[in-house]
Amino acid sequence: MRICGLEEQIHVIDNKVTVEEIIKDIVRTKEISDPFYIFDVGDLVHKARIWQQKLPRVKPFYAVKCNDNSLVLETLAAFGTNFDCASKAEIKKVLDLGVNPSRIIFANPAKMTSHIKYAMSQCVDLTTFDNELELYKIKSIHPSCNLVIRIRCDATETQCPLGIKYGCDPLTEAPALMSLARDLGLSVVGVSFHVGSGCNEPAAFRRAIAASAAIFRLAQQLGFMNMYLLNIGGGFPGNKSTSLDKIADIVNDALNEWFPPNNGVTIIAEPGRFFVASAFTLSTKIHSIKKRSNDENHVMYFINDGVYGSFNSILYDHSVVVPKPLNNYPMSPVCQSSIWGPTCDGLDQVVDLVNMPLMKMGDWITFEDMGAYTIPVASTFNGFPLPKVFAVASRRIWHKLKNLMPISEDHFTTVPIVATIKMVRSVSSDDDEWDENDLEYTKQYPCLHLKNSFSIPEA
Repeated sequence: MRICGLEEQIHVIDNKVTVEEIIKDIVRTKEISDPFYIFDVGDLVHKARIWQQKLPRVKPFYAVKCNDNSLVLETLAAFGTNFDCASKAEIKKVLDLGVNPSRIIFANPAKMTSHIKYAMSQCVDLTTFDNELELYKIKSIHPSCNLVIRIRCDATETQCPLGIKYGCDPLTEAPALMSLARDLGLSVVGVSFHVGSGCNEPAAFRRAIAASAAIFRLAQQLGFMNMYLLNIGGGFPGNKSTSLDKIADIVNDALNEWFPPNNGVTIIAEPGRFFVASAFTLSTKIHSIKKRSNDENHVMYFINDGVYGSFNSILYDHSVVVPKPLNNYPMSPVCQSSIWGPTCDGLDQVVDLVNMPLMKMGDWITFEDMGAYTIPVASTFNGFPLPKVFAVASRRIWHKLKNLMPISEDHFTTVPIVATIKMVRSVSSDDDEWDENDLEYTKQYPCLHLKNSFSIPEA
């Protein structure tokens, strides 16, 4: 395997090669000592297909904040996925891919005025609000913008509750805000909600959809005749051990009851972790080992990434990570262990207590399901570098993707296992390599024509 050490490239692998085998091949080269990610592009493609199968009426607007890796955005853009942006920088990052501004929702109910001005200058004209001041700001800066009122409807159990910060009460606050928007001559076109990131109460979607229907009726009474959008937010699970089925069943039933097909309302959502969580696997290296001072049987492993880096998700996203030794240790005793990050802060603990085989310095520990709310929040505190990202795709996936991201023979070099692919400008409409499910997805979410060349460094 030839490891370029460069981001923004896809390494094409044989169809039967696993992520674990790729990681072993990388560390076997002895040319890498820093942590690194494997981004499985095929996993992302698989999630796109699952979404279309399970929630066929719901158009995904990917939440950029979840993972803004350029190849993630480029792949989703090529599939015709739309985007949920929360800031000027996120909007710019998506627009720089050549995405049409009509495919962006500025889904931040409390925006900075400079960001509203930027959105207006870029023709991003769909945004959310949940308070009076936001309406006055929009009236002053971007009066022609189409508005979506965000209501509060919290799930009882989530990884990250959002209602404490965003969303107006649908009964006590929404009517006054809708009336004010009418009096200001603003265009309210829909309703949005977010039950909470990492929702563990699927029934919350049903309550929220019912509450949204009531707001639609209120809007009609107030004279808003162009209510065409329902945004059901995020909260969809994305780890390998999770399923979309329960939420999808409840959402589909609720939509059929309150927003039946052909009623003129477009349904969108803001999935983040669903698309990317399972697509990223993190590899970390043990650089120090010690025994706990008050327990000689407890082993403390120090690895080269921590809570100030990729594992910030432990603090900010309340994630629970599962360590997995890269190699098998059949003859090693199993010990009570803890795993610590590299910084000098005592808070930098990745795993408090786990049974692991006795390992040695230089061994590697991997962590699956590391694609959500990790990369964008990581810092270089104490001078420790951010992990590199190696994107991989099987030849089967690559043959499908190349119709959306066309290449020429000059853009890749074949090596024993990996071919490094350089992606080029624009997308193709040729679908001859796609199977029936893939074709159905691209029909529902038409591919974007990326007007800018991708900035991919040479190998």
